[in-house]
Amino acid sequence: MRVVVAPDSFGGTLSATAAAEAIAEGWRRRAPGDELRLLPLADGGTGFVDVLHAARGGTWHTPEVTGPFGDPVEARWLELDGVGYLESAAACGLHLVPRERRVPAVATSVTSRGVGELVADAVRAGVGEIVIGLGGSATTDCGAGMLAALGAVAVDAAGAAVGPGGAALAGCTDLDGRPALGGVRLVAAADVDNPLLGEHGAAAVFGPQKGADAAAVAELDAALARFADVLAGAFGVDVRDDAGAGAAGGLGAALLACGARRVSGAGLVRDLVGLEPALDAADLAVTGEGSFDWQSLRGKLVTAVARAAADRAVPCVVLAGQVSVGRREASAVGVDSAYSVAEDAGGVERSMADPAGTLSALAERVAGRWSR
Repeated sequence: MRVVVAPDSFGGTLSATAAAEAIAEGWRRRAPGDELRLLPLADGGTGFVDVLHAARGGTWHTPEVTGPFGDPVEARWLELDGVGYLESAAACGLHLVPRERRVPAVATSVTSRGVGELVADAVRAGVGEIVIGLGGSATTDCGAGMLAALGAVAVDAAGAAVGPGGAALAGCTDLDGRPALGGVRLVAAADVDNPLLGEHGAAAVFGPQKGADAAAVAELDAALARFADVLAGAFGVDVRDDAGAGAAGGLGAALLACGARRVSGAGLVRDLVGLEPALDAADLAVTGEGSFDWQSLRGKLVTAVARAAADRAVPCVVLAGQVSVGRREASAVGVDSAYSVAEDAGGVERSMADPAGTLSALAERVAGRWSR
């Protein structure tokens, strides 16, 4: 069989490349005669630019930028064919916030300023277009930090700059200045289609992952609503209900307000690494991620892979750390079967103790079911 192995990263345990290699190792133990094509992928979140570099090359730029707590961190962006590719997680990623610090006070105060500094560095480098991968962020500041780094500072009624983080936006009344982008085109590569506000918005859906409790979620949602009014007044467009506005803690909203074009992060990577031509010659697609859940159905990578496979009548199976999507919902997006590493390993703790080994063991068993 010709098998395309095209996973996303597995949370904070395995990169997309490591996951693809683990799946391939297990598959070959059971079906050594199969022809495997490894295409590690990303959907705009953590690992987005690494996957592009692995597939297409390019030039790295490694500026020091402001991290989620205001301290300097070394981030990087990729220059490829005159386009700058960066990921918001490089500057304000959840992986930069230790688990013990994921508490309400932190969840409401993390800044996206470093993302703006990455954008500014790419503008100075002379690229004509900048693609910002949105996903895996620790911030819920609606891109206010990013805008400030580009010259558009959120201010209160007295004209003073508001503090960092989402909660401070409750006191924002205007933007002082406009983003200095030098005519560069912006593209928001969003891994989700959530709006900015409400039960499906940035605070309610992603805030708890970043440490926000119910009170912090309510506080953030109200502050984001206030900043959405400011963005509408400053840019003449109201983006709060646009698909992807809630991506990366509302960074999507700020980018859309600045005129960014939204694309599917998974779709963009799929095109750049050549997934579709690979699937044209495949008998089976294998994809995966850390958790195959309802958010996966809202435009994330496994859905993109499954739909591309379904368009070619190629079966698609998902190997994930945990699976909570029902068979009917999975089938609706083109997934034929989904398998849980945790379930196969006998529990989450066992699977996490050896992420590559347990994923490889699951792949070996799945190969026994799917390989001819």
